[in-house]
Amino acid sequence: MNVASPSPELGVPVAEYGTGLQVTRVHRGADGDLGGAGDFLWWLGPGPRRGGPLRVPARSAALVPDLGSAEGAALLATGTPYGDGLLHRAAGSASAAAWLRDPRPQAGRLVAHSLAAAARALRTLHGVPLPSGPQPLPPPGVRRLREWAAGTAPLAPAAARLRRRAREMWGEGRTERLLGWADEAVRASGAGAPVVPLHGWASTGSLVPPRSRGRVVLLTGEDLGAGRRELDLGWMLGDLVELAWSSPLHRAAAESPGLLSVTDLQRVFLGAYEADGSDTDGREGGGHDAGVREDGDHGPAGPVYDPVAVGRCAVLRVVTHMRDFATYCEWSDELLDYLAFTAELIDEEGRRAVPRGVS
Repeated sequence: MNVASPSPELGVPVAEYGTGLQVTRVHRGADGDLGGAGDFLWWLGPGPRRGGPLRVPARSAALVPDLGSAEGAALLATGTPYGDGLLHRAAGSASAAAWLRDPRPQAGRLVAHSLAAAARALRTLHGVPLPSGPQPLPPPGVRRLREWAAGTAPLAPAAARLRRRAREMWGEGRTERLLGWADEAVRASGAGAPVVPLHGWASTGSLVPPRSRGRVVLLTGEDLGAGRRELDLGWMLGDLVELAWSSPLHRAAAESPGLLSVTDLQRVFLGAYEADGSDTDGREGGGHDAGVREDGDHGPAGPVYDPVAVGRCAVLRVVTHMRDFATYCEWSDELLDYLAFTAELIDEEGRRAVPRGVS
């Protein structure tokens, strides 16, 4: 069955949005028992400019852990095929990205709680050993970025225009640095930087806080792959870096009493990842410094991640979003602002993604 329009059997539709890459529809579940995951069904399907259905890579899906009994961790909700898309269950009807547009302090606290839960889930996923034999591919997002930056695949007209302007504004040096970081992100670099299973698109848009009760869910599926853990961390942090730059609400966070800043949210996320399952102050999702250690990116057995690599991967995330916008949403002069912004990020190697005190 092709789900080209809302399906009554999924329940009452409550939200719908999308791009040429992906369409998202959220329904309130038609039945009262959705396996304990929540009351809402999220259907993710291909947008009109994406060829083929959305499916979960089989080799990667087998590596996703069941976190039902992992207190404090988000559920990694791998979708089940439904029509040409994937169906997920969650306890909320809005993503963390949507909650970040809410100026109320409690919305920021909900997002902080969800980011901490996502970090714990990712830490567990990254600890799953890769089996012998053929390895999962790098996530599709970083593959799209490499093809666009290198010019090795046909491009939509707006994406080709963006690439020409990027070569003009960035110069060859920045483009080559970006391609080098993309290669490093999916290759092992010694014993301390192995290739691990990756979510592939860890972002506030794929993170679903519970509406009232229930577990945080990180929608997981078609972007699963393998690479260095810093790619998942940088992907989420790059999302927040872009938010700090583009959102008037979060640019003004310093003057808004009670509103968590993007730096606060970054600290919560990295702190929970470093803490390996529990916040150091004993509070799940804690305050704005929850889980942050004074020795930064070091856990009990040594460094957990490379902060320099995390910053570089955050840049990859912002550039991929820019590339995808041009490919799936057509040209906008706002992309010229993005080119200037990403030039700054490349020059600083994404350092603003990793706050001081955790690197």
